[in-house]
Order: sequence, then C-alpha cells, then structure tokens
Amino acid sequence: MTKKMAVTVALAAAFAAGFALRGLVPGEPVAFAQGNRVFELRTYTAADGKLDALHKRFREQTVPKFFPRHGMTNVWYGKPMDAPLSQNTMTYMIAFPSREAAKKSWDSFRADQEWAQVAKESGVGQVQIQSIYFEPADYSPLK
Repeated sequence: MTKKMAVTVALAAAFAAGFALRGLVPGEPVAFAQGNRVFELRTYTAADGKLDALHKRFREQTVPKFFPRHGMTNVWYGKPMDAPLSQNTMTYMIAFPSREAAKKSWDSFRADQEWAQVAKESGVGQVQIQSIYFEPADYSPLK
C-alpha cells in the first residue's frame, strides 16, 4: 500500500469513527446534525370512548406505515396525564423538510385509499383536530 493510500484510508477511518461516536461524548447534541425543519404539533380530541381505538390506529397503522409512506417524520406522541384531557385527547409532533413539503405530504396522505379504509375500519370516527406549525428557534437543541 502506498503512503498516499494509507493516509487516505486512515483519514476515512478517523472520519467514520468520529461520526459513529457522535452523541456518545459530551458536546453538541446530535439533534443539531438534523438541519432545519418544520414541525407540526397536532392535538386530536376523540369522541367519548374512542381514544383507545385512536391510539391503536396510530400505534399499528399510522406511525409505522402511513406517515413514513407520505414523507412525514414521526417525532413525538403523548397522552395527557390528567382528566379531563386524559379521557379524550392525544397530541403528537411530526416533522417535514419545509412547509410546502408538509402540504404535499398531507395532500398525499388524505388521497391514500388504503388509509381511508384503515381509518373507516378503526371505528374511531370523527376527531377534532388542532394543528400548529413551528420552526425551531435559533437556540433550540432540536432543529
């Protein structure tokens, strides 16, 4: 092996090791490596007795299959701990590369006939949806 090739291999190995170890040592959080995105916080209010079915649909279909299919990045899902919201409310956050990408993803999602069938069969029925879009603040560790 030539000296030039050995140096190239060593530099590549050092770069790969540094990338692999990122997040294991103190310093800048891994979240900074993700770049700027647009986040959407959605709150769903289900009809009485339908919250468990809504969580089941998200757990088994929406999160693992449909959102990724339509370019939505799952970030966080939560359940209120205190009544009365704990009885009928689910909140989650998803991410998109841009606001335009979010619109395209939702349009595609809503037009998905397989999704429409899953939603119908889930027994959840209509939910009230509140949606808020966010951009990360310049000091946010998650971007």
